[in-house]
Amino acid sequence: MKLIVGLGNPGKEYDNTRHNVGFMFLDYYVSKKGFDANWKSKFNGMYLEVNNCGEKVIFLKPQSYMNLSGGVVSKFVNFYKIDIDDILVVSDDLDLLTGNFKLKSKGSCGGHNGLRDIERCLGTPEYKRLKVGISKDKDVDTKDYVLGKFSKDDSKLFENLFNELSNVLDDYFKIPFSDLMSKHNSKNR
Repeated sequence: MKLIVGLGNPGKEYDNTRHNVGFMFLDYYVSKKGFDANWKSKFNGMYLEVNNCGEKVIFLKPQSYMNLSGGVVSKFVNFYKIDIDDILVVSDDLDLLTGNFKLKSKGSCGGHNGLRDIERCLGTPEYKRLKVGISKDKDVDTKDYVLGKFSKDDSKLFENLFNELSNVLDDYFKIPFSDLMSKHNSKNR
């Protein structure tokens, strides 16, 4: 069983904000694959169970706000007895240029409070990540920037990027993660 976690903040006021690329990508992927998007609620998370490539997959959007994502993730991990090696977290990343992404098999939170809380609640930084670049603007407070809305140009860029990331996620279900990183990390611009 795989757990794919998209990070973001719940509520209409956070729709189409940089911090919500995890939510946005899961919605895009689920729609593109034609899965029944009947999200259910459990443990303060919106989740969708599907069978993909012969394997049970849970897509999860924690509804506890970004900084408290770890509690929701750990409840799903414990309830479904999901191995840490079968978790992939999709999040925004200020240190990557908009339009870029990076797969990581483990690592530090890099200052991302959602990742920090997941690490704290799981007791390990050993979970896989798909980090989606949102750039940064040194002239704007970080909190205001990540909670800011995408421009029309950025929205178009992310639509193209999400199409590419859908191929990455398709491959995630088929090939070892080390091969996935080798295949896709080199394609960043």
